[in-house]
Amino acid sequence: MAVISLLRSSARFVTSRLRCNLMERCLTLSVQRLYTSDNSASSVDHLSSGLERYKDLQKYFNRRLKATYRRFSNILDHSVVCGCHHVYFIKDDGIYRMDKRQSELEQVLDVGQVSGEEEKTGLKCQWSIQRIRLSPQEEYLAATVKTTHREELRCVVVRLGKRNPPHVILTLDKVFSFEWATDEVLFYSTLEDLRCSRVFRLDLTSSGSRITSVYEENQLDVFVEVALSRDRQILTINCSSRTSSEVLLIDTTTLHLEPFLVQPRQLDLLYHVEHWRKWLIILANTGPGQEYQVVQVPLSEPSMVSWEPLFSPSPGTVVKDMDVIGDHCVLVARTPANELVLIVIPVIQPKEAYTVKLPSWACAIEIKRPGLADQRSVFEFLISSPVHPPVPYCLYPEDGLFLLDTEDGPSPENHSNYITTRLEACSQDGTLVPLTLFHAVPVECLKQVPLLLHVYGAYGRDVNMEFCPEKRLLLEQGWALAYSHIRGGGERGLSWQRQARVEGKQRGVEDLQACLHHLLSLGVSSPSLTALTASSAGAVPVGALCNVHPRTMQAITLQAPFLDVLGTMEDPSLPLTLEDREEWGDPLGNPKHRHSIASYCPFHNITPQRYPSMLLTAYSNDTRVPLAGVLKYTEQIKKAINTHLTINSKSECEPEPNIVLNIQPGANHLGPEDFELMLEEEALKLAFLYTELGLNPPRPPRKRKRSQGYVVKHLLLQYQ
Repeated sequence: MAVISLLRSSARFVTSRLRCNLMERCLTLSVQRLYTSDNSASSVDHLSSGLERYKDLQKYFNRRLKATYRRFSNILDHSVVCGCHHVYFIKDDGIYRMDKRQSELEQVLDVGQVSGEEEKTGLKCQWSIQRIRLSPQEEYLAATVKTTHREELRCVVVRLGKRNPPHVILTLDKVFSFEWATDEVLFYSTLEDLRCSRVFRLDLTSSGSRITSVYEENQLDVFVEVALSRDRQILTINCSSRTSSEVLLIDTTTLHLEPFLVQPRQLDLLYHVEHWRKWLIILANTGPGQEYQVVQVPLSEPSMVSWEPLFSPSPGTVVKDMDVIGDHCVLVARTPANELVLIVIPVIQPKEAYTVKLPSWACAIEIKRPGLADQRSVFEFLISSPVHPPVPYCLYPEDGLFLLDTEDGPSPENHSNYITTRLEACSQDGTLVPLTLFHAVPVECLKQVPLLLHVYGAYGRDVNMEFCPEKRLLLEQGWALAYSHIRGGGERGLSWQRQARVEGKQRGVEDLQACLHHLLSLGVSSPSLTALTASSAGAVPVGALCNVHPRTMQAITLQAPFLDVLGTMEDPSLPLTLEDREEWGDPLGNPKHRHSIASYCPFHNITPQRYPSMLLTAYSNDTRVPLAGVLKYTEQIKKAINTHLTINSKSECEPEPNIVLNIQPGANHLGPEDFELMLEEEALKLAFLYTELGLNPPRPPRKRKRSQGYVVKHLLLQYQ
């Protein structure tokens, strides 16, 4: 599958923690970097004061969230891996497998076997499984594991065998991506200091193992990872920046396994490669307006001069992903109405392409990776929304059949209980900005309900709209949930991001203002019942809007917030500063860039006025957003509020807003991996929102019969 997002893990963004089966595990892929701060412990404690007022309500919501997660503990995900002979799955203490003909469990990897870190640090480590890959004939298993006390991932290679029990044969440190080319050869990339620039080859022999260097990238802004085509015949080394791509191929059907180049790097050329017969199917931004289209090229002559157009989407339709299923190319796309669809293109007869409409509530899609023995020409995937649990579907491109996969798990719930409304807000320059609104009653009845508006708008990344039990709980309690698809994100294509990069960043702020104004003008909630929420770089437009229109909202919650844009981009010693210049600009080398950043930077535009209440959640081991910047922002915003209260008499002032800093020790940019710690953090957010919006705690739910979770042996049914 060609993953078209170029937003590498080094960017300042937060991907959602895997919500599915979180009662058993939390599979997050994260990296960290060290930060330096000369802030004393006493000043941090002073800035972190104010959490006590939410403790009682936090305990209440912690119980409610646990109950909500239990309700959805059996929702589907695609973490199960199907081999030639066994089914592999993850539990708390490691990886297990079952023979397809039997139901006996066998442990393949015990995370307790992953040692070494204790000896180095003296700390007791808690490892979690991140990703699993099986060799073609199921001779070996490779898995990445992560511990809360390390910033890098570790790859564990297990010999499976048929006669002897599975056992670990070696471990590799700092592994980011990895794929098997053959049963004896594993290619992998390494991550060091947030840079993924090297690819290695591991050869397993009867006498041991051998590691050789395959590729090294010298450009600082290029991120390197390895991937495998759906048919497993081509392994790709993808070298991507935010403005260019370069792909090397390794034909796994040959003996020498030497990489060769598809198309040399070219400024503003982005492309992603899949394999079909003796051809390459390429998703490239060579379409109108430098948007994505599908081209094909012979595998023997892959350079750009030989590319032939295969399919271009209609104007306004944006390609988000691509896969090749049998003799069909399947695109995941967004329509001008911001709805997800599938576009199926017969490679031999591309003029017969057709579109498959997905349910109107669908906002996120997760594509299933085919098993080793899976020879079916079927496209399996899950669709979900923030308030709709994942539902499995199957598409058979050859027959044009689009089916609900009722055999893969429990019957889906009735999704008609909640309303999904697609809106557009007119921004300052006349651009129409998409909005997605979830609500339980008609729009005209939303005047008195609380509103939570979600924001991102950076790095060409869509705002996260995967299923989230916390959002479902809010909707059930009568909230309206809105998602703003502002420029800087990727919801309307590559141009949508380009319009709000560097000197265009102010457009994202204007888009957010337009979205909020449009919702309020429609009669959705009111400023006193409105809250905004964002993570990481999404804090930039939210913080900027607070500086210019603070009275349009009552509260905001920010997670790992990036707030000191100017100070960060002026410090080239920070690991991400040089790489992020394509997104934010270079204030040291370009006066126009500095002026642009200074005009919207949340920290540098704080002024004495009445601000909304704020909950700022920061992480002590956050390596992408330095904690020092969050501390400076918190201190400065409190000073501005105190100055405002001093200048204005108490009779003229509204109640003082609460500025609360919640520093989570030990967690990284993606937040705590421990389920209990994650629940505490989410419960605090809910307690904060209910308190600051003046809402009464929701009524306890009626007692209901708990749904029965999966019995492990039922996993076999879909593979028999």
